[in-house]
This record gives sequence, C-alpha cells and structure tokens, in this order.
Amino acid sequence: MQLPYKPDFKGKVAVVTGGAGVLCSMFAKALAACGAKVAILDLAGEKAEELAKEICDEGGQAIGVKVNVLDTESVAQAHATVLDAFGPCDILINGAGGNNAKATTDDEFFDRAESIAEGKKSFFDLDPAGFDFVFGLNLKGTLLPTQAFARDMAERNKGTIVSISSMNAFTPLTKIPAYSAAKAAVSNFTKWLTVYFSHSGIRVNAIAPGFFSTQQNKKLLWNEDGSPTARTNKILRNTPMERLGEAEELIGGLLFLLDDNASSFVTGIVMPIDGGFSAYSGV
Repeated sequence: MQLPYKPDFKGKVAVVTGGAGVLCSMFAKALAACGAKVAILDLAGEKAEELAKEICDEGGQAIGVKVNVLDTESVAQAHATVLDAFGPCDILINGAGGNNAKATTDDEFFDRAESIAEGKKSFFDLDPAGFDFVFGLNLKGTLLPTQAFARDMAERNKGTIVSISSMNAFTPLTKIPAYSAAKAAVSNFTKWLTVYFSHSGIRVNAIAPGFFSTQQNKKLLWNEDGSPTARTNKILRNTPMERLGEAEELIGGLLFLLDDNASSFVTGIVMPIDGGFSAYSGV
C-alpha cells in the first residue's frame, strides 16, 4: 500500500470496527503501515482474523476480534480482548454501518397509479424493523464502541475518534431514507461527542465519503453486464470530477484527522471526500 504521507503511530493502539469491510480493511492496513497496533473488530470474525494475519505477514501488528457492535456485552468482551493483547485504545475508527433492503424503496418518487400498478415497494411499504436495524447498526453501532473504547482515552486525557458518516448526511439520496437519516444522526452525534470530550484531550471527527463502489452498493451502481446503472449515471453527472472515488483516496483524509501533529486543533468536523458532489447544485 502506498500512503499519501506516513504519520508515526508507533506505540499507538488503533481499533477499527467494521474492520473486515472493503473500506475499513484498507484503513486497518494503512494504520498498521504507520506503526499502529491494530485491532480489527467485525461480526465476520474469520475475515477479521484473516486480515490480521495478512497484516502480520507484512510485518505489522494486528489481531482480529469477532464482535456484534449492537450488543453491549459483545463490545465489552472485545474491549477486554484488545486491552489484554495491546493495551488501552488511542485511536478509534467507527466504521461499522450499512443499509438494509427492508428500509429501501423501489421508487425514487411516489406515483400512486404507477407504484400500485407495478407492485413497487414505496415509502408506505417500508418495514419498521428495517429502519430499526439500519439505525441500530449505524448509530448504536457507533455509540457502544465509543462508550467502551473512549473510556481508555478519557482516563489518560488523550485520544482520537473518527466515525464514518456519508454524503447522505448532508443531502439524503432517493430510495434509502433510513440510511440517510442514520448517517445524519452519526454526523450530529460526532459533533455532540466533540463538545462533550473537548476538555478531555479527545478529538472527534468524521469522514463523509462520496460515491465509491463497494460490495454493499454494487447492485445499485452496476448492471449485471458491468455497465453503469441509471443511478450511477446520475451520480457521475452531479460529481464535478465526473468519476467514482477510489477507496485509497480516503486514506489521506483519515490519516490527517488522526495525526495530532497535523490536526491538533481540528475537532468536530465532518469531512466530505466526494469529488465535489456536495459543492455542486446540478446547474
């Protein structure tokens, strides 16, 4: 992995939730390359362990830990595992999150005749349980790890937290109301934590990625033949740089926010990394 720059994280313990996912696995590798001891937390425990082995084989230090970020006891056990293996947490990346089909509409705009005639899943058909799951995964899944691992930071009066928000937090996208609202909550929660921990030596920020192709959004962005969907074409038309982002393009922003030498007075921001999407009105 080629880093845009390489802050010195030697001796620091970094915890990455959702760490076996496409974007967060890259974050874990970047942190390890900067010298951090990385705990990769994920519901997919085997994938987390495989990634940890890969990092160790390349000369880094990492462990994989299975965790359910929606379960207080599971998070507490993961915290104990990290303490035993590496010591108290210095860096927390709240990367666990996602959407659910039960909280996604089929139509972008409600048309009574069309929606009923074609049997589309409209806003009125959304399953409240789907909303509960999406809010739980994104917001509670940020709350519980922060409660567990930020305690380490508060006790030593130092630490850095970065949560993963989304462009949906600024302007909600069509079809995914629960995910948009949940990520807006993550951004708001980031700012609340910023103020709460401002006297405790803990900086709290978030990254809001624009549009990147991952396993989670693959079916929304690409047809089965590999061609872009109509939704992807809309995204590209409204992104001034006229392309999707590459996952590696998130690393620079992440390392900047984590590096006390570069961003010691930066706290409470939600950084868009979006190719200009948030700046463009469409006209």
